[in-house]
Amino acid sequence: MKNQLKAFFSRGVQSQNNNKNFVWRGVLRLFIFFNQMMKKFFERLLWLFKLLARPIKFFLLGVVVLFSLLGIAVVGCHWWVEFQTLDRLYSDINAIEAKKVALLLGTVKRLRHGGINRYFRYRIDAAVQLYKAGKVKHIIASGDNHTKYYNEPLDMKKALMAQGVPKHAITLDYAGFRTLDSIVRCQKIFSQDDIIIVSQAFHNKRALFISDFYGIKAIGFNAKDVPLRDDLKTPLREYFARFKAVLDLYILRTPPKILGKKINISI
Repeated sequence: MKNQLKAFFSRGVQSQNNNKNFVWRGVLRLFIFFNQMMKKFFERLLWLFKLLARPIKFFLLGVVVLFSLLGIAVVGCHWWVEFQTLDRLYSDINAIEAKKVALLLGTVKRLRHGGINRYFRYRIDAAVQLYKAGKVKHIIASGDNHTKYYNEPLDMKKALMAQGVPKHAITLDYAGFRTLDSIVRCQKIFSQDDIIIVSQAFHNKRALFISDFYGIKAIGFNAKDVPLRDDLKTPLREYFARFKAVLDLYILRTPPKILGKKINISI
């Protein structure tokens, strides 16, 4: 009986050892299989990378070349506008010649935080200075009025009148959505092709460039500028605005969004 019990327990231990060996062999086979699969995966990935390496290389090279050409075009358009208009800008009220009409280019009156936009205030000051010095008899305030809650021309009119410009000397252009629209509408709608444009110098140059394209005899009176330390975004954006102006005029032939019936100005 004792020998039978000993043999029984001996077989149980042997059976447990065999089970453990079976589990470890299974784990080892699974590890080897997984290792082989990963090896094949990375071999295929390397093959795919080698296959796509040349097209990707040429694609990246093409992107670099494209952006380089775009950069050259943007800078080239900037200096084209700069040199073409430089000799028709005035900052001295005594140096600028008198004309009948000034075109005041609009911008938002207040910034997001509620403060006054200095670009707006300085343009109003420049237009008032022209009028009070007798350099112009009439002011066309051209700006965006795409909704009833946003009205640049009306804001300009109120600001001009607050500084002493009479109501009869102001005409509002509610469809000056862009600089191009303001310039073209001044000629096509208000029949004015000999004007003084009022804005900051960087903006006046683009406006004069557009005026040249449409045969408008224009000069610019520069409003006081905002220092770069306070606003670097606007002068940088002007590079792309000039590039867009060249595209609009010479390639896309972009018309104003709205023209409409002619409006007579009593001067």
